Amino acid sequence: MTYENLDAKLINSLLSNGRASLRSLGDELDVSVTTVSNHLRDLEEEGVIRGYTPVVDYDKLGYDVTAVLQLKVEGSALPDVTEKLRQEKQMVSVYEVTGDYDVIAIGKFTDTDGMNDQIKSILTDADIRESNTSVVLNAVTENEQFDLDVQE
Repeated sequence: MTYENLDAKLINSLLSNGRASLRSLGDELDVSVTTVSNHLRDLEEEGVIRGYTPVVDYDKLGYDVTAVLQLKVEGSALPDVTEKLRQEKQMVSVYEVTGDYDVIAIGKFTDTDGMNDQIKSILTDADIRESNTSVVLNAVTENEQFDLDVQE
């Protein structure tokens, strides 16, 4: 068995079933359990695989209001603002971006009142110069992962 592309194939298998056993992964990839274990350990140590977590459907838990915040921030305050946003409980993604705005943050809320209160609290930060908030009408795709290309 050649190990060419084994890491990519292993990652793709885990993307399909993150709860797969080492034995089932070995059977699927035609390698030993030890080989799977060693490659997984290496991928974890390299930070390629950062954990094994459930994929949560927040809508089904009542968090069916999604807001997209675009923020213009005072240049030197960017790290502080993004760190504060990262620590906000219901912010699921925070990005430093190019373009008209400096930061884009995605938040999940149970209702528009809660969303409004949290956004108003965020906007009290004097380092935020301008903001634009959009409420998502329909999430066509969200939190999707994709298979890695494998050279055959």
